[in-house]
Amino acid sequence: MAPAASKLRAEADLGAFPRRALAHYLRLLRLYPVLTKAATSGFLSALGNFLAQLIEKKQEKENCSQKLDVRGPLRYAIYGFFFTGPLGHFFYLFMEHWIPPEAPLAGVTRLLLDRLLFAPAFLTLFFLIMNFLEGKDTAAFAAKMKRGFWPALQMNWRVWTPVQFINVNYIPLQFRVLFANVAALFWYTYLASLGK
Repeated sequence: MAPAASKLRAEADLGAFPRRALAHYLRLLRLYPVLTKAATSGFLSALGNFLAQLIEKKQEKENCSQKLDVRGPLRYAIYGFFFTGPLGHFFYLFMEHWIPPEAPLAGVTRLLLDRLLFAPAFLTLFFLIMNFLEGKDTAAFAAKMKRGFWPALQMNWRVWTPVQFINVNYIPLQFRVLFANVAALFWYTYLASLGK
């Protein structure tokens, strides 16, 4: 009888873990909003790059002996921690203050602000910081911008417009960075593929 009771208790604890983790995350979000969003962004950005490498390695079956580049996830972690999390936090706060939900056409205005101003600036920053973290010069940055910016921005508009419409209009303010980070797992996979 004891093993069955132990199994039931273990199953109950397994269900309690996500609730405890969420409660802990919400507490950290309340106490340290920028740091929590920065850490979450750093982790999920690194994970996105790691997944991109796994996918790329799987597609290149003939070169299976190639090892994963640990510097890639590190660069993405740095970018997520120092830029994505903090900038996202303050951008969404700014947007909430500047365009309150009760303002006329708030949903459309927020989306246009995000898509036409924030997205191009953030993408430029991404290319600039990654260029720096990779130790490349300004000529390499200019070449990357010339070759990759416009296709990446077009893809950004296609992928992120519906995501950001939901995010800026329906997701509670404290979860917007997290929502965008989860969607960014796929986006960073795409951006990482541009680097090759």
